[in-house]
Amino acid sequence: MHPDHTGRPHQPTPSPSRGSGRLRSIAVTLALGAAMFAVGAVMLTPDGTTAPRPAGDGRPTGAPPGPIEALQARVARLPKDQGGWAALGMAYVQQARTTADPTTYDRAEKALKTSLSVQSEDNTDAETAMGALAAARHDFPTALRWARKATASGPYSPSAHGVLADAYTQLGRYDEADEAVQRMTDLRPDAASLARASYAFELKGDTARARALMRRSLVAAVTPADTAFAHDVLASLDLQDADPRAALAETRAGLTAAPGDPALLETRARAHLALGDTTKAVADYRAAVAIAPLPHHLLGLGELEQSLGNGGQAEESYAVLRAQDRIREATGDPADTDAILFEADHGNPRRAVTMAEHTLRARPFVAVHDAYAWALHRAGRDTEALAQADEALALGTRSALFRYHRAAIHHALGDDEAARRDLTEALREPGFHPLHAATARDLLQRIDTTR
Repeated sequence: MHPDHTGRPHQPTPSPSRGSGRLRSIAVTLALGAAMFAVGAVMLTPDGTTAPRPAGDGRPTGAPPGPIEALQARVARLPKDQGGWAALGMAYVQQARTTADPTTYDRAEKALKTSLSVQSEDNTDAETAMGALAAARHDFPTALRWARKATASGPYSPSAHGVLADAYTQLGRYDEADEAVQRMTDLRPDAASLARASYAFELKGDTARARALMRRSLVAAVTPADTAFAHDVLASLDLQDADPRAALAETRAGLTAAPGDPALLETRARAHLALGDTTKAVADYRAAVAIAPLPHHLLGLGELEQSLGNGGQAEESYAVLRAQDRIREATGDPADTDAILFEADHGNPRRAVTMAEHTLRARPFVAVHDAYAWALHRAGRDTEALAQADEALALGTRSALFRYHRAAIHHALGDDEAARRDLTEALREPGFHPLHAATARDLLQRIDTTR
């Protein structure tokens, strides 16, 4: 997940040490596994675009067809074209990621199975896309199986190694993820591999190297989607470093390349919030939700509205989150961290614990350990919660929210010195959460007063 270049990564990418860190939870991996995966062999669209538009997205009548329509036409014309079906399946995965329409995954699976029915063996493109689809569904054991199959049939496919790295990362197998990313960057040090390299270091707390690698990913970007993604990550790193004005500049640059990108709108909302401009923050969150009603957009908007005393507006977002979770529960899929945290803070903490336990079995990733810790804390099980909070921070990940969660747990257990240390670290990013940042400041003040 990190290089320099002279024909291979600039410098050999050493496996980052266990104590060495960008945490964006599942969103990062899916963005890399879907949007950036499209840079590789699978996304064979006529115009080279890696961020396909959903059908009916408001393009003017008579405009050239979008990537999905073009791929649909291609497979209609060439029904035995396994590469076309694989590309169409991957395009649907990306569409689902950007529109939050889970039914699109069924279309993706159908297209990919068609590709595999045409060519069942050594179909690296379809195998890689099946891995990306499983990751998008949060089924990382299945993603790993497909990624291994893809790297066996296509050992020189950077995209296959990228999906392998994504699966290992979310399964908590960080050393193996580093090896997969190193292999990917050896094969092709492009925007996708450099971004994964950046994430590897970010997870381990080395944000300086993460930033440098993401700058290189930005330079290597060849599509608006790649450019927007790089700016979004850089803006998030700026927020971690308590520089919201720099984050605003990054989001402006990204939105110039990809107007209306929901991830950039959400990050800009967080930058506005850090600067105290709640009116602009709400506007950007609402714009992001209108484009892609993803759980983290809805939760961010709802909690911001709640922090402003707008209970009715907050409840509108929460109602959508509850409806989304009912759909997830009906399918039997594991919950994402946003759903667990939402249930812990705004629902039934005991149910949040059960959700987290189910998810952790399939995805022992740092963000899941954190969500489990918070659910346990909210359920009054602080001794167990502390073990999970420590696990969430074991890599050295810089996350204000993780730190706040552990601080609250330490405080509940009577260890105010440990709580103070974590609160001080969390508040280095003063606007890290619409609700919890103020609580963190109040708790730190109470601890300092009692000292």
